[in-house]
Amino acid sequence: MNDITAAFHEYFEIIIADTPALLKKVFDLRYQMLCINQCMPGFDASNYPDKLEKDEFDKRSLHLLLRHRPSNTFVGTLRLIFSKDTDQKLPLELHTQFYPAYTNMNVPRWQTVEISRFIILSNFFRRKDDSYFLTNKIAMENFVKERRRFPHPMLGLLVGLIQMCARYNIYYWFCVMDPALNRLLGFYGMQLEPIGPLVSYHGLRRPYYVCLLDVLERMYANHRDIWELVTDNGRIWPVNLEHFKSICGHQQSVPNPDTNIESC
Repeated sequence: MNDITAAFHEYFEIIIADTPALLKKVFDLRYQMLCINQCMPGFDASNYPDKLEKDEFDKRSLHLLLRHRPSNTFVGTLRLIFSKDTDQKLPLELHTQFYPAYTNMNVPRWQTVEISRFIILSNFFRRKDDSYFLTNKIAMENFVKERRRFPHPMLGLLVGLIQMCARYNIYYWFCVMDPALNRLLGFYGMQLEPIGPLVSYHGLRRPYYVCLLDVLERMYANHRDIWELVTDNGRIWPVNLEHFKSICGHQQSVPNPDTNIESC
């Protein structure tokens, strides 16, 4: 077990938010970051009187939480939005446009998700009501140690994302995000391919796409320690992905007239 993997298991835990109580934690965390901290524009706290940020896509999403073990604090969340048919548009289809080469893509919806509400509570150790860190010098020193051993809590959420894709046979990712976030993902070999221009959608953001199998191969070649972490050393996703490529009809962003994902 490499040190990054050991550090992840020591400091973090991925939890599927599959109960009303856990979903409330998800929506509360989103409310704090989006409506109170305003980490993205377009979320007015007055629109959420119950102090829970929710929308129409949550009912067809899988929600993950990232728990920080030492403080027993939920520090991150993301959701995977599913789309079973063309009547269930993804947010990306409704709010962005694609470059002409990507207007028609042979990407089966049942093997596709849109990654959304990717949120890290970056100031969780500085909250005024968190006496764990404010009054505990040892805890603060340990947190500094954690940051030296584990690159970023964001990577913890990505572990959960890739594991859930293995569980639900998901091979294709879409996302609408700030290009700066995509560059950050590139440090771990997880960058997505831009497929459309910048649009005003909770700030200036761009639509992206990638095949997970390409990400895993890139990580294995260039970021072996990260690959070992997210695949559980090949137990979740093996080194040889040819079997999965045959199952999903692997495509590397190839335009195809038989569209399954459409730009509106």
